[in-house]
Amino acid sequence: MKIAVDAMGGDYAPEEIVLGAIEAVQSDKYDVVLVGQEDKIRAVMKRHGVSESKRLSIVHAGEVIEMDEHPAQVIRKKKDASIVVATNLVKEGECDAVVAAGSTGAAVTAALLGLGRIKGIERPCIATPLPTKKGVSVLLDSGANSDSKPKHLVQAAIMGSHYAKYIFGITTPKIGLLNIGAEATKGNELSQAAYGLLEQTKTISFYGNVEGRDIPDGIVDVVVCDGFVGNVILKFGEGIALFIMQLVKDSIRTGGILAKIGAMAVMPAFKKLKRRFDFTEYGGAPLLGIDGSFIICHGSSKAKTIRHAVRVAGELAEQDVVGHIRVSIEEEEEKEKRDESES
Repeated sequence: MKIAVDAMGGDYAPEEIVLGAIEAVQSDKYDVVLVGQEDKIRAVMKRHGVSESKRLSIVHAGEVIEMDEHPAQVIRKKKDASIVVATNLVKEGECDAVVAAGSTGAAVTAALLGLGRIKGIERPCIATPLPTKKGVSVLLDSGANSDSKPKHLVQAAIMGSHYAKYIFGITTPKIGLLNIGAEATKGNELSQAAYGLLEQTKTISFYGNVEGRDIPDGIVDVVVCDGFVGNVILKFGEGIALFIMQLVKDSIRTGGILAKIGAMAVMPAFKKLKRRFDFTEYGGAPLLGIDGSFIICHGSSKAKTIRHAVRVAGELAEQDVVGHIRVSIEEEEEKEKRDESES
């Protein structure tokens, strides 16, 4: 398996991206192709005492997409941009998956134009793993689409179900629809319409509505919502986690000698807790619905995130999650046709 990594995307590119790729090939079985400005990539590799090899190679791409550039316009204009070239490597069969940090809009646009959607998928979505009391739940859409239709949420549920099954090993993932109450009649028009459709979807295990406070409890394995709400939840969760950790640190720092002694005693537990809330452990979020394996990382991603993202990208391709989604979408389309003909 070869993973194409956009070496020029993100706040800390190319240094941290290249370093993460180096760590990935040293710790895992997947090969990495670094895509970007060759001289800059080689300079980073040289600083870390690493040379190009069969497992860690370079493909030159002369242009870079900046965070403030309009994704749709710039992707069509900059044909030699690193994210475009990386995506084309998958399209041409030279690589099996893409890892990209930086502009989410640019990544989504490059994936749509370069790889296209799985037949039948109307909108791709971003699936983000979230830590819970029971392990992990998948939130989608977490930012690809600000406005959704009921069918988009149904397709998100199908895609999220396969991701949870084949990447996190959950045999029959429970799907929850994010809402303001548990009753089927709760919520806006989108939620109520989506509820009815999800109940009729045979390829998933629909639990029903879940509220925001239910997510950390891990009541369901997949939480479905539109991208606007999902992104707000994601960013709020990140902020709360950092806020709590900072409160703990401040309390220890200002609590005197007894607080410091107590902190030393519970330090192993704190470290374990921090790992559970550390988004870098999950590596990134897959863009599901695209006809190829594509991982989007946070713009502030450093080496650790990229290393894990390469692993997740490899697993996504290896488990053929795209293929499983394709089969389920075909089944749903056939069911819709039968229902229409019978009515």
